[in-house]
Amino acid sequence: MTRPPSVVAVCRDGAHGFSKPARESIRLLAGLGVEGDAHAGETVKHRSRVARDPTQPNLRQVHLIPQELYEEVALAGFDVPPGGLGENITTSGVDLLALPTGARLRLGGTALIEVTGLRNPCHQIDGYRSGLLKRVVGKAPDGGIVRKAGIMGIVLTGGEVRPGDAVSVELPSRPHRPLQPV
Repeated sequence: MTRPPSVVAVCRDGAHGFSKPARESIRLLAGLGVEGDAHAGETVKHRSRVARDPTQPNLRQVHLIPQELYEEVALAGFDVPPGGLGENITTSGVDLLALPTGARLRLGGTALIEVTGLRNPCHQIDGYRSGLLKRVVGKAPDGGIVRKAGIMGIVLTGGEVRPGDAVSVELPSRPHRPLQPV
């Protein structure tokens, strides 16, 4: 049974931690990200990227993960709540990993996010739940790495986002470029 594309949960945290607590709503700010979140800003906010070059544009303003990933890892014994892997928005019914670079996600009434790439899962995931990293990173049949820990985006149009909001996808013009880690 196909689920209607929707927002399952919204999360933010003003401190640099791994997980983010779920909220009743979040406000997306154009060109910045999630209001009150430690990763909001025009330039990079992830600590490792700031250490390399703090002037880089922030292509990771918003982190999205599909609820379907949490259901998949639950079958392997991992109980991960929304926000557990540090995402801002948990979705359902949208194959986020199949989207091309530049796809746009309309959330709720006005918010619009442009997809910039894949989240590159790191060792912190095993610090959160030992063994979980192996479940969110795998190998493709061709030997390539499969990253399942969500996608990143920038906010084009701000707005309030809440659980239950509809999600619609706008694809960019062809040719589509596959997602790469950002």
